[in-house]
This record gives sequence, structure tokens and C-alpha cells, in this order.
Amino acid sequence: MKNTKYICLFFLLLPLILLSQNKEIIEIQNNSDLERNETVVAVKWEAVLSRYPQIDTSNFVVINAATKKQIPYQLEHKGLPAIQNLLVQVSVKAKTTLRLFVQKGKPNLVETKTYARFVPERKDDFAWENDKIAFRTYGKAIENTNEDAYGFDVWVKRTDKMVINERYKLGNYHKDNGNGMDYYHVGHTLGAGNMAPYVKDTIRYSANYHQWKVLDNGPLRTTFQLVYDEWNAGGIKVKAVKTISLDAGSQLNRVENVYTFEDNKAMPVVVGIIKRPEPGLISLNEQSGIMGYWEPTFVEDGTTGVGSILTTPVKNMLVNNGQILALAEVKNNVPVVYYTGAAWDKAGKIMNSAQWFEYLNRFSQDLKNPMIANVK
Repeated sequence: MKNTKYICLFFLLLPLILLSQNKEIIEIQNNSDLERNETVVAVKWEAVLSRYPQIDTSNFVVINAATKKQIPYQLEHKGLPAIQNLLVQVSVKAKTTLRLFVQKGKPNLVETKTYARFVPERKDDFAWENDKIAFRTYGKAIENTNEDAYGFDVWVKRTDKMVINERYKLGNYHKDNGNGMDYYHVGHTLGAGNMAPYVKDTIRYSANYHQWKVLDNGPLRTTFQLVYDEWNAGGIKVKAVKTISLDAGSQLNRVENVYTFEDNKAMPVVVGIIKRPEPGLISLNEQSGIMGYWEPTFVEDGTTGVGSILTTPVKNMLVNNGQILALAEVKNNVPVVYYTGAAWDKAGKIMNSAQWFEYLNRFSQDLKNPMIANVK
């Protein structure tokens, strides 16, 4: 009778015993006072390899140690042949540590939550999106036409599905066909948070991007580069490379700009958001580098919130010629990083200016207190 009990207990514990074999442990530490929900975290691939050198990249799973369920992941290359990071999307409560296992197994299909592509059929647009929002910027073919625009465009959406290809195929993306639309106007401004040199108190716009390269394309993070030919920025000859990343679940892009110019002095730049003539709500925090705007409501189309967060010192914030601007400086060939993006009230998540400004403040706090990933 006793042996029968032991046998039954053994079979009950067998799944846990098997799970504990041939596994490595990844710890994701959230040391902040804020709960982190569905956040994409990068784990250095070399750290995974150091503990699991024989890993088969086509046959492994990441398991939540507490729930025993698979965690969605992506192998990030950053445009290089070798894997750079293991990206995992996780939720971690404040002041706690999440433990994950890496082991052999067939991974579940990860839903595509980020996507980007060059759009030659629409005058060289480059468009990108995640499960919250979408954006586009303009290419060479549209230059010197009445449709040309200098800044980042916003495509609002109220679905977690990818919509870019469908909208371009339909061709009438200025109309809401059920999942959102493009009603954001950019014109000859920086739009939704583009950056440009600000020389002699004037924005020195470049031409549109002329080269592009996708470095990673989902399912959890999409990253691409845009290259801008040399232009005259108020007497300074400047070139620029912009590397833009968008994570699943985020309203904001990470933008890394590298400006090349022949000068030992720092060059002034601005991040700008177009301001509408109708009344809207503006929130400026120079000390934290947060610039938020809740646009006036368009009766049928709803309301868009736009915001930018600078990670370098802000010299000033101001409203100039219909734009909200944050002034900073860049050095020759030294990357400068900031975050910019948007939200739409009809998506049902961020419904008013208070929620949007709070989102920006919290995003800024998250940047200052990133989660820490270690492989044990």
C-alpha cells in the first residue's frame, strides 16, 4: 500500500522533475515601485550561450517558472548575422523578480505584434506599427510635390492586428474602415516628434530619407534605419542616420539619431510636435525632458495624444510657428536617443489628456528604472 502511494506521488511530480532537467534560469528583476506589464526585455544572447552552448535556436522554449507556461520571445539581430539578444515579453510586479527557464522544446507561434516595410507603391513611404499604434515617414519619390511632409505621421488604430498592408491595399486610409485611419496632418513640420537641426533659431529640415534598411522585423520588436543625404543646415553641412525601434505594447518609438557634421562644437537640435490652431492641452516638463500634447478633438475622428521624451538635457521648451519644440544639443557622430509616439482615444485605452500625460510620466520613470536581466 505504501509503495502504491510512492508510485502515485512519483507520477504526480514527474512533469516537474522533467521540467527541472536541462534548463537554465533567467531572472528579470523589477527594482522599481511600478508594476511592468507586457514589457519587452532584452537578455544578452552571449549570456544565454555561456550557460547553454548547445542550444538549438529552432527548438527551444522559454518557460515562466511560476506558471509553467511559455513566454513569447524573439531573437534580435540588430541587422547583424549573429544573434544579439533574446527578447522576451513579460509582466513583473513592483519590487519582484520573475524567473524563466530555457529548455528544449517546440515554441508556440508568437503573434506578430510589430511590423515595418518600405512602401514603393505609395511614393516611397516607410511605414511601421505595433499592436497599439502605427506611423509612417516620407521618402524620395514624394519630394517636391504638394503631398510632401517633413515629420513623422501617425496612423491611429483600435485593433491589435497589423493594418499597414490592408490600408495601403484599400488605398482609402483617410477613412475609418473599422480599425482606425490616418487623419493626422504633418505638412511642413516635424509632425509627431521628428528631430532636426535648429541653427540660428530656425529649424533646418533635411530632404526625406533616401535609403532604408530593416534590422529586425518582429514579432516583438521592429527596428529599421533611415539614411538622409547631406544638406545645408544654416551653413553647417549635415548628414543623418536615424535608427527607430518599436516594441510590442508601447505607444512610443525609440529613436536613435547620429548626425555627422564638420564641427567640434555641439549642434543645436529640436524635437517637434505640430500644434493645431484649435485649443488643445500641452504639458511641458523641461527637467524631465517630457513634452506632451493632447490635440483638439475632431468630431468624427476622435482625439490624438502625441508626446516625446528626451534622454539628454533639454535647454528649453517653447511653442514656435505652430509647433511645440524641445531644444537640445548633439555632438558630431555621437548617438542621441529619445522616445516619441502617440495614442488615440478611440482605441479605448488612453481616453483623455490626464491619462496620456500620466502615460508619458510613467514611461519616463520606466526608462530611469529599467528591468535587469541576468542568466544564472
